[in-house]
Amino acid sequence: MKQKSSTQKSTNQVRIIGGQFKRRNISFVNADGLRPTPDRLRETIFNWLMGNLQDACVLDVCAGSGVLSFESLSRGASFATLIEANQAQASELKRNANALRLTKSDICIIHDTAQKALTKLDQAFDIIFIDPPYGLNLWQDILMLIMNGHLFHDDTLIYIESDNPLDELLERLDLNIIKFAKVGRVFAYLLTIKTK
Repeated sequence: MKQKSSTQKSTNQVRIIGGQFKRRNISFVNADGLRPTPDRLRETIFNWLMGNLQDACVLDVCAGSGVLSFESLSRGASFATLIEANQAQASELKRNANALRLTKSDICIIHDTAQKALTKLDQAFDIIFIDPPYGLNLWQDILMLIMNGHLFHDDTLIYIESDNPLDELLERLDLNIIKFAKVGRVFAYLLTIKTK
């Protein structure tokens, strides 16, 4: 039986489906919990966000492949901040950014856990993606850090992806569900934070 070389870290790819980088491939490593958002769901997400992407400042909390951020930049976002805990994948994100000729004025890649990185940020974002490894059950922790850290404004849109319904949690945290879709086993929500 032929064994895979341990140096083959980046054999997986996902394709950007719209905008200036359309059809460009993004590579990502094999890592537990890393599963890029499927094309069909990604098309739904970016249809939801269509009127809000131009010049948007994006936060990708558990970036993984980074495809949600790269897709956002491809479709008109002005800046993306990506948080990725896996060292090999954080390096891969930098390689992909370089391949797309993105500079420090377009993208910031932070290698750290979401919990640590969010406490160091001090700006409000227009669009926030929250798609953590399902097994870590980080949705509440991440949302609380975003809310307590004031990383949002009145019009911020938050996209959350999960493997279970989150309606009870979202209601408890006083979040408005703007859009919802279930694609296969994935639950997808577009939210706003209720402000007084």
